[in-house]
Amino acid sequence: MANLQIAQDPAADALLSTDAFALLTGMLLDQQFPMERAFAGPAKIRDRFGTMEPNAIAAADPEAFADLCATPPAIHRYGRSMAGRVQALAQVVVDEYGGDTEQIWTGASSGADLFDRIRALPGFGDQKAKIFTALLAKQLGVKPSGWTKVVGDYGKAGFRSVADVTDPVSLQKVRDFKKAAKAAAKKS
Repeated sequence: MANLQIAQDPAADALLSTDAFALLTGMLLDQQFPMERAFAGPAKIRDRFGTMEPNAIAAADPEAFADLCATPPAIHRYGRSMAGRVQALAQVVVDEYGGDTEQIWTGASSGADLFDRIRALPGFGDQKAKIFTALLAKQLGVKPSGWTKVVGDYGKAGFRSVADVTDPVSLQKVRDFKKAAKAAAKKS
């Protein structure tokens, strides 16, 4: 995998760079919460739970897992709720991909297939699936044919999403882009 710098924390980014399920979990957590804190969530889970192994997470006692995810500093503003989503995601990875998260993208036959695989995951809607597909392409080199078509503007050069975050400067540019987009949407 690549040397990602999404969480802006060396330990969290090292985990995202070496553990596919951690990266997928970070994307799951990236909603209604600052991006870099969402992507730091998997490191908190690993540090408290001992692993990011999908089999272990799926099999964990839901109440105990929710407790560790909600313990301050929580993995998300809605730590208990997101704990359930992380476990549901882990269960799909176990059931459909034999516990091997990378099979989601290495087994995709096209950009549309990759998008569909990601879109089918719990907690991943159209936009999140487009962004994660773009992240895989731009930062990990996972570029099945047709990927740019399915991700739309997220495949373009620029600073539109987490797919474009490679350092603190690019993180700020993505924030500025999102702020401008929200302001434009509010005007119309």
